[in-house]
Amino acid sequence: MKILSSVPKNDGFFMPAEFEKHYGCIIIWPERADSWQYGAVMARKAFTEVAKAIAQSEKVTVLASDAAYDTAREMLPDYIRVVEMTSNDSWARDYAPTFLKNKKGIIRGVDWGFNAWGGLVDGLYFPWDKDNRIARKICDLYETDIYNVRDFILEGGSFHVDGQGTVITTEACLLSRGRNPEMTKNEIEEKLKNYIGAEKVIWLKRGIYNDETNEHIDNICAFAAPGEVVLAWCDDKNDPQYEMSKECLDILEKETDAKGRKFKIYKIPQPQPVFMTDYECEGLINFNGEPTRTGGERLAASYVNFYISNGAVIIPGFNDENDVKAKNIFQNIFKDREVIQIYARDILIGGGNIHCITQQIPISKQ
Repeated sequence: MKILSSVPKNDGFFMPAEFEKHYGCIIIWPERADSWQYGAVMARKAFTEVAKAIAQSEKVTVLASDAAYDTAREMLPDYIRVVEMTSNDSWARDYAPTFLKNKKGIIRGVDWGFNAWGGLVDGLYFPWDKDNRIARKICDLYETDIYNVRDFILEGGSFHVDGQGTVITTEACLLSRGRNPEMTKNEIEEKLKNYIGAEKVIWLKRGIYNDETNEHIDNICAFAAPGEVVLAWCDDKNDPQYEMSKECLDILEKETDAKGRKFKIYKIPQPQPVFMTDYECEGLINFNGEPTRTGGERLAASYVNFYISNGAVIIPGFNDENDVKAKNIFQNIFKDREVIQIYARDILIGGGNIHCITQQIPISKQ
């Protein structure tokens, strides 16, 4: 593995869309006791179901610490690879490498800086040193060269691409004080273009209400195909999510992608608000003497936090009246893939969902 100091766009590398062909997927086994309730037992069952669904059509590698390796190996089927690798938590989307390719099909990774969604300003835990080494370790594992851009704080869940030059993100996240406060919006935009190999950045204002990542894009809006996006939608004007989603819709309806196409926008209904229970909170240990969750706290539940595998679309479910409605909309969008819905409350308690715990590796022609 070579650690590269050049610029991907200048080298002819770009990030393909998630709906394009994958070689496989990375998942990190949950263990952290202030993130995952009651020893992560239920979270591990949910992670296992996600891994099995993805593994139906692409290779899945699960990274687990030495302490959790045996449990991961016992719970996961033998067709899923388990590799010992330490991290601070389990968010593969945000600190596993972003994978790029060129026209020859050569794959390279990007090693962004990670500071637990805001560092000492409003980050969610400390330290994050093990997380920040994961990208290079994974590229070593896959014998893939990697671009070093650790001086720029960016999580994989904070941007989505169409593979044809368009990036979507949120101002709430990328312009937050805890990430790159010394950079202007234009400078951040140029960095994205250069390191994802894109031509146009579309900035939505906000994400999902109470999303502790400073409102990642992958919880509210995602590309389903070139020129097509899904958008988390709320009809209840008394819910703070209504204005946030409406503002996103207004921007998307006026925008075009990098190819000049107007967007086809699919509204995905939000589940009813999901709240932490006292019982769930009691299953979490404190961080630095303070609880990480409180009873009655609203969680950032969204069906848009989904993963597109080669043969399926894996979406969260919440035992909500809108579960079936959301699944049907996704099936209408992704007619050539099976839509698999997995009960995901036990992932959501940790702070994210199915897209947050996965990272795709594009297929290589090497």
